[in-house]
Amino acid sequence: MATISVSKVHHLNHAKAKGVAEKMAKDLHRKFDLACTWDGDNCHFERSGLTGKMHVGKERITLDVKLGFLLSAVAPSIERAIHEELDGLVGPSGAGPATKPPAKAAAKKRKT
Repeated sequence: MATISVSKVHHLNHAKAKGVAEKMAKDLHRKFDLACTWDGDNCHFERSGLTGKMHVGKERITLDVKLGFLLSAVAPSIERAIHEELDGLVGPSGAGPATKPPAKAAAKKRKT
């Protein structure tokens, strides 16, 4: 049985951090058919071969996932997907959602 633990620092207020976690829970449900239930700032999720918990804290979001025998073989892929999802939602440095820069910014000329 493999265990995955991910902790992501964020600089969001509690409401926004919980919104990020709720979006991630919805994505997990949609992608992997996970049954998710919330209890305060904790989201418990499970499906055959996988159980876990996500916690929304003041400064970080943490996930702890236990994989059954069959899913243990793909644990690195699952962990990478969790990191990518969190990076997309709170940014790689925890500073905020990742955004793409504008395609081409027009240079402004100053007239003196």
